[in-house]
Amino acid sequence: MIGAELQDKFRELYGARARIYRAPGRVNLIGEHTDYNEGLVMPAAIDFYVWVGVSPRNDRRLLVYSENFSESIEIDLRKDKLRPRKHWSDYVAGVASMLERAQCHLLGANLLIHGDVPIGSGLSSSAAIEVAVGFALLENSGISVHRLDLARICQRAENEFVGARVGIMDQFIACYGHAGNALKLDCRSLE
Repeated sequence: MIGAELQDKFRELYGARARIYRAPGRVNLIGEHTDYNEGLVMPAAIDFYVWVGVSPRNDRRLLVYSENFSESIEIDLRKDKLRPRKHWSDYVAGVASMLERAQCHLLGANLLIHGDVPIGSGLSSSAAIEVAVGFALLENSGISVHRLDLARICQRAENEFVGARVGIMDQFIACYGHAGNALKLDCRSLE
């Protein structure tokens, strides 16, 4: 479900036109498990994505529908501190929470999420959802953040909110990956 199908589903859910963002999954060619030990890695983006459609709301709520789970959730950004629920929505709430902590005042949004990165397959579906949601929430709020900062914010969301101890590789390639290219990354210096 991409492009026109995503727009049709978004209109059906929210009665509005969406801006659409995507982030890729990844494979790792060299350096498995070395990113969280600040080693060298060589990931490549793959042709599987998480797509996020977004439109603005007039309040500070995020209404989120996941096509993959056929489920809606609501996140209230007015709460002092969002809490994890041990649910797929923690990836969305975690990114929103870490963006707010980074002094990004987010506006409310309607979100539709669809992914074709196989979940639990080691292809970084979690980083793809985090980065795609990050791009969508930032653009929806008129906020510009450097891609490296977004990668770090999304990594913190997965580490601190979701509770998964991951390195920066997955979020980095989701922010910087280009078709037909691998990326050599020093996870210590981020060069």
